[in-house]
Amino acid sequence: MNKFITGTLSVLIVIFVAVACFAQERTYKIEVLQVTNIEPFGMAYEGFLKSLAENGIVEGKNLTVNRRIIDFDVEKGGLWKKVGVLLEIKNTASKIVDARPDLVLTIGTPATKYAKDKIIGAGIPLVFTAIAIPEAAGCASLTTAGPGFTGSTLYMDMGAALKIARLAFPNIKTVGIVHTDDDNALAQAQQAKAAGPSEGFTFITKEVSKNEKFTPAGEELISKGAEAFAVLLDSYYGMRNYEPCHELVDMSLKYKVPAFSLVHMKVPGAILYVGAEFPHVGSLAGTQASQILLKGSNPGDLPILRQEDLTIMVDTSQLKELQIELPIEILQLAKAVE
Repeated sequence: MNKFITGTLSVLIVIFVAVACFAQERTYKIEVLQVTNIEPFGMAYEGFLKSLAENGIVEGKNLTVNRRIIDFDVEKGGLWKKVGVLLEIKNTASKIVDARPDLVLTIGTPATKYAKDKIIGAGIPLVFTAIAIPEAAGCASLTTAGPGFTGSTLYMDMGAALKIARLAFPNIKTVGIVHTDDDNALAQAQQAKAAGPSEGFTFITKEVSKNEKFTPAGEELISKGAEAFAVLLDSYYGMRNYEPCHELVDMSLKYKVPAFSLVHMKVPGAILYVGAEFPHVGSLAGTQASQILLKGSNPGDLPILRQEDLTIMVDTSQLKELQIELPIEILQLAKAVE
């Protein structure tokens, strides 16, 4: 009998060790999907990988990543806009499902909005990042995504952001916004218009296509009374090597019109930046992915995460160019643009 018990225990120990070794040697497979290859998305992606690594899931060791980037052809914007990109996202989502990854990361609103149903429907966990308005990507609310997916958002309270802008620019009343039909930009433009009056701002906007120049639209808004420009979360600004931003610099200096960014990315020409940091928001998505992969958490049970305290950044060189002084309260809170 003792021999039987001893033999049984030995077998169980061998099985336990084998299972433990298998768990340790497991390699996770993640597919990544995004539309347009812009720097902020890259920052979110790197933050995601860094967070995974901090939780023991390391690319090249026990993680393989296949990053799929759908190029947006600026010169053929009219052909790709809406229908073209939508079809490409859906086709790519089908390929991702066929690859059967352990998890999918979508970066940005279009990739999340148009790929999630296919991926979630196949039973593959999905985590998103770098979207400004969760509801615009198909989430149930700001804090709840829905069955099968979760993520992290760049969402910020527009009223809080505009309070900071008001403190920085106490005498400015009319602010111009040049934007495209980017989902995040449209949502933020609506928020700015709604929250602006309570902080003494009137926002006037001009929608352009992604292949249009910034200058004509900017000059039109100046002619209508714009005393400053606000930059939204819009892929328009990050494409073509920040060409619209460089045009914004020239206009800002020519007309002595300051610009502030309602997204935390380095926009040439902006004096003030208010928003969530892409690397941090990406890392929040990595935290959720780790819970799903390591603990078996149900994505739909994980709340959408966001950066609670807005980051403020100031470009002192641009301040000097425009000969503008910001209140000491802003300077004490802000980080300098590197």
